[in-house]
Amino acid sequence: MKKTSLAVLVGAVVAVGGGIWYVTHSGSETAAAKNAGQQGPTTVSVMTPQRQDVPVILQANGTVTPISTVDLHPQTTSTIAKVHIKEGQFVKAGELMFSLDDRSERANVDKAQAQVERDRASLADLERQYKRSQELLSKNFIAQGAVDTLKSQVDSARALMLSDMAATRAVSVDASYTTIRAPMAGRVGAINVYPGSLVQIATSLTTITQLDPITVSFTLPEVALSGLLQAQHEGKVPVQVTLGNTDKQVDGALSFIDNTVDPMAGVIRVKAQFDNKDTLLWPGQYVNARLTAQVLKNAMVVPQNAIISNTRGTFVYAVGPDQTAQVVNIKRLHSFGDNAAVTGLSGNEQVIVDGKQNLRPGGKVRIAASDKPASGADKQKGGAA
Repeated sequence: MKKTSLAVLVGAVVAVGGGIWYVTHSGSETAAAKNAGQQGPTTVSVMTPQRQDVPVILQANGTVTPISTVDLHPQTTSTIAKVHIKEGQFVKAGELMFSLDDRSERANVDKAQAQVERDRASLADLERQYKRSQELLSKNFIAQGAVDTLKSQVDSARALMLSDMAATRAVSVDASYTTIRAPMAGRVGAINVYPGSLVQIATSLTTITQLDPITVSFTLPEVALSGLLQAQHEGKVPVQVTLGNTDKQVDGALSFIDNTVDPMAGVIRVKAQFDNKDTLLWPGQYVNARLTAQVLKNAMVVPQNAIISNTRGTFVYAVGPDQTAQVVNIKRLHSFGDNAAVTGLSGNEQVIVDGKQNLRPGGKVRIAASDKPASGADKQKGGAA
């Protein structure tokens, strides 16, 4: 009897506990379902896409590079007689820079010229004899063979004179190597020799670097290549560079696009040329380059924070006629500041800017008070400007 009563008591306790669990959990599920059914639409702020011309501006770090740099070497072995320039001096093309010891070369030139004069005198004497022999032949005083012999001697003397004149020009060229002139206008670098220094062909005297005009070399992503080529085909492509941490800007134009893309880095090397009369740009200097590759005419512009990118692609949410969130697939063309130029929009959509993080396609939405969409549009316009 005691075992039976204990079993009945345990059964009663289990039944009561189960009833309590059912009542409490059933009430919770009912409340949750009720609350779910009562969840309202998501409040969002919207804006209308704007149409405007969008310049595609590319920026890169560049290095100032001279158009040409010449390392001056002597063309003969000699000693420095005089240095006519100073380090850091600006020189003009053809300006005298170095004089070498030219005593031996001047003696060789004088000797060659003397030989030419001797040949000229010998030729003149033979020409007189030949002319006289022709007169004697006409009177039958000499034979034809004698005249022919003199004609041969005249031709030989003339050829010898021409040969010696060529030799004179050769030694004159050698003598010209004793004066070293600037091959172009530019700035002189460090001077490595002094009067009395022995110099050879391998000796570096100094360098001349052209500073005006000057170029800036930098690289751009290969995706910009087609736009660059199109812009260059249409006309001048403006380029601006900023010097270091200053706000000083120098204006120039694109002058060179390399003929190959670097397959490892995926970039294309380009150069821009600048007038540098004020020498603001210096070879080897690092600058920030900025160029307008192209202009997207009448492009559709939306704020970047309205754009969503995930595994499904790139899209924005727009408010549908039934006040639901609709997915509109877009393609981002160019980002600038807080905005982006896109395709895929007609311009009449109400694009959701704020509140999209809680949205699902087809979810109900409620547009915020009128001041919020207006402020969103103002923000977009301000960013586009």
